[in-house]
Amino acid sequence: MSDATVALQLYTIRDAVAQDVDAALARAAEIGFTQIELFNIVEWRPQLEAALAAHGLAAPTAHAPLSVGEPERAFEAAQALGVTTLIDPFIAPERWTSRDEVLRIADELAANAEKARSYGLSFGYHNHNWEIENRFDGQTALEVLAGALPDDVALEVDAYWAAVGGADVPALLETLGSRVRFLHIKDAPEIDGALSKDREDQLPAGQGAIAWQPVLEAAPQTELLVVEFDEYRGDIFDGIAQGLAGTRALLGA
Repeated sequence: MSDATVALQLYTIRDAVAQDVDAALARAAEIGFTQIELFNIVEWRPQLEAALAAHGLAAPTAHAPLSVGEPERAFEAAQALGVTTLIDPFIAPERWTSRDEVLRIADELAANAEKARSYGLSFGYHNHNWEIENRFDGQTALEVLAGALPDDVALEVDAYWAAVGGADVPALLETLGSRVRFLHIKDAPEIDGALSKDREDQLPAGQGAIAWQPVLEAAPQTELLVVEFDEYRGDIFDGIAQGLAGTRALLGA
C-alpha cells in the first residue's frame, strides 16, 4: 500500500467545474492533488484536456456510466485524456436484487471491457451500498459479480459505501482479491451505534468511525486511493484538502 498514490474524484467539485473547469482544477492542484479521477468526460473533454495539461495533472482513471448513452464516445474521450482505466460507476440499484440479474450485469461489463481493450484501456466497476446490501446464499451481490467477471476487469471499491452497506470491509476486500485496484476513501460518523448513511454526513478520512488501517492492509495491491464526497456540509475545497491530508496520513506520507 505504500506504493499507492492519491487522486481526487472530479465529481466532488462538480459545481465548481461546471462554472469554470480550469479554475476548479487549478485549485485542486494548489491544494496538492497531482491526479484526478475524471467524470463527465464526453461533455467536458476539450476543457478537461486543456486544464489537465495546464496544471500538470494526470488522469489515470475516469468514470463513465456505459449503461446509458454511447459507450464509444466515452472510450474515445478517455483515450484522448490519457486515462488508462475507464470505470462504470453506476448500475441502477433495482438490477441488483436477483442473482440472475447480477450475472447479466457481469456479461454487460465483460462486453464493455472487451470494447475498452480495443481502445487500449482497462475497464472496471465501482460499487455503492446496494451491491453490498443485496445478498445471495451469504454472498454480497458484489462478490457474485466479481466471481462472474473476466479476470482483467478491475474493481474500484468504495470503502465508505461498502461499510455503510453493512460489509466487513477488510474481509470483503480479501475475498475480492487482486482485482481491487482502486479504493474510494471518505468517512462516516457513527450515529446511534451505526455508521450514518446520510450522504450529507460524509467526512474526510480519519474523521469518522471507519477503521481505515485494516481496510488498507486487506488490499495491499491497491494502486490509487481516491478522495471523494458525494455531498459535503462545509466548503468543498476545504473538505478535499482535509481529505487529502487524512489519506496521506493513512499512507504514512
